[in-house]
Amino acid sequence: MDKKHEHWADEAAGKIIAEKGDKDRYTCASGITPSGTVHIGNFREIISVDLVVRALRDRGKTVRFIYSWDDYDVFRKVPQNMPKREELERYLRFPITMVPDPWERDGSYARHHEADVEKVLPLVGIHPEFLYQAEKYQAASYGAGIRRALEHRERLKEILDKFRDEDHKIQGEWWPVSVFCGHCHRDDTDVDGWDGEWALSYHCNLCGERETVDLRSAGGVKLGWRIDWPMRWEYEQVDFEPAGKDHHSHGGSFDTARHVCKEVYNWDAPVTFRYDFIGIKGLAGKMSSSSGKVINLEDLLRVYTPEIARYLFAGTRPNTEFTISFDLDVIKIYEDYDRTERIAWKAEAAKDEAAFRRLRRIYELSQVEGLPAVMPYQVPFRHLCNLIQIADGDTEKVIAGFGDLRREQLPGLRRRCACAKYWVEECAPEEFRFRLLPPGTLAALPEEERAAIRDLRDRVIEHIGSYGDDKSCAEALYGLAEEHRLEGKDLFRAVYQALIGKDQGPRLANFLRSISRERLLGILSEY
Repeated sequence: MDKKHEHWADEAAGKIIAEKGDKDRYTCASGITPSGTVHIGNFREIISVDLVVRALRDRGKTVRFIYSWDDYDVFRKVPQNMPKREELERYLRFPITMVPDPWERDGSYARHHEADVEKVLPLVGIHPEFLYQAEKYQAASYGAGIRRALEHRERLKEILDKFRDEDHKIQGEWWPVSVFCGHCHRDDTDVDGWDGEWALSYHCNLCGERETVDLRSAGGVKLGWRIDWPMRWEYEQVDFEPAGKDHHSHGGSFDTARHVCKEVYNWDAPVTFRYDFIGIKGLAGKMSSSSGKVINLEDLLRVYTPEIARYLFAGTRPNTEFTISFDLDVIKIYEDYDRTERIAWKAEAAKDEAAFRRLRRIYELSQVEGLPAVMPYQVPFRHLCNLIQIADGDTEKVIAGFGDLRREQLPGLRRRCACAKYWVEECAPEEFRFRLLPPGTLAALPEEERAAIRDLRDRVIEHIGSYGDDKSCAEALYGLAEEHRLEGKDLFRAVYQALIGKDQGPRLANFLRSISRERLLGILSEY
C-alpha cells in the first residue's frame, strides 16, 4: 500500500523531504524540561514526533530521533504534588539537575522525572536517543554557540524586540546568557563583561562571588531559551520539531527562534507543526507540571492498552484539541479501536477503499512494534469488565473461559484484562460496578416477585445452556414476566436484586448466559 498520503504523519514526512531535500539522515527532535511530573500533554509532542519518524522510515529514510531533557533549566517553583516541599524550596534558582530527589530514588530531582518517562516509553514503542542538556552545558559543548550569541547580541536584541510592544522591549544593557554562580549555584547573577573572545565575567548578587570564566571550559554559562533552542537546532542539525500552540502563537518562541536560527546560526529552522492541548475528563483547566494537576503516561496505561494509547494520538490530528476520558467513554474508545482493528484485518468491511486505507494506516501506526502475526483476540471491553466482575476479579479465570484463544493472542488479551480490571475497580462509576451475592442470599422482594425468581431458577437457569443466543434467552425472560403478570422492567429489577443487590446491572440475558449455571442456582437456591 502507498503510505505517502494516508495519514497526517505521512503528510509531515513528505513536507520534511520536500523542504530539507533528499538527505542521508534526517534528525527529528522533541524535548521537555523535567520540572515536575511529565504529563500526558507533554507526551503528545513525543508521540507526534515518533509517528513522523515512523512515516519517514516507512519511506526508507534513515532517521535520528532525539529527545532533549532540558535539565539545566532553573528550578523556579515547587509543584503542589511533590513531597518534602520545604526542603525543595531551599533549592529554588538552582539548575534542576542539582536539586535532590525528594523520593531518594535517583541522583537528582530532574533525573527522577526523566527515569519515570524513560522506563515507560518503550512500553508504547518509542525509543528516542536521549540528550541531557546539563551534561552538554557542563561539558562546554556549546561554547562556540554561546560565543556566537555574544558576537551577535545586538542583532539578537533586535530579533527579540521585533515581536514586542514598546512596554516590553529590552531596556538597557542586555546579555543573551545567564550564569549559574560557581560558588552558590544559583542564577541570581549579572554579567559584568565579555572580552570579545572566550572570557566572560560575572558577579553573584547572593553570595558576592566574582569570577571570569572561559567559555571553552566553563559549565555554568547558559543561553536564554529563545536563543538556546535555535542554537541547538543548528548544533544537532534538526530537520523537524513540532511545538505546542503557546510556542506557535504569533511572536511566540518559535517565531523568534526561526529568525535567530537563520540570521545568527545560519541554519534553516526545522519543519514544524502546532499541536494542541489535551484535556482530561473531570480535571479542570490545562494540565501543568508546576501545579501538580497532571495525568502521566503510566496513568494512561493503567486504563488503555499500549496500542489504544497510541491510537488516541495517531487517530487525531495534532492541531486538534481532545479530551482523554477515564469515565464511561473508555468503553466507546475501545469499541472504536476494535472496529478499526477489524477493518484493518478485513474482518469487517470499510465504507469504501479510501476509508480502509485511512483506518489501516491509523492501525499500523497504533501498533507498538509492528503489526501482530495474527489478528488479536477481541472481547468487547464492556463485556470483559462484566466477566471480570463475575469472576470476582480473577482475570486468569476469565481468560481460561475462551476456548478458541491462540497462544499468540494471549499477551494482548492479558493486557486488556489488566486494563479492564483496573478501570472497573478504580475508575468506573458506581452504577457500572457489581459483585455477585453469596450463595443462598435472599433479597427483600414481595412474594409475587419471589415466585417469579423461583420459576426463573427452575425453568430458565436450570436450562441456561440450551439458549443459543441472548435473543432467545431474553424472549424466555419476557415470557416469564408475562406469566407472572409483571412488567418486564419489574422482573429484571427483581433478578438484579437477587443476584447483585442492585436495581440495575448488565444486559440481563447476556449477564445470565455469562455466569455458570451452578453459580446461578446456588445464589437463587433459597427462594
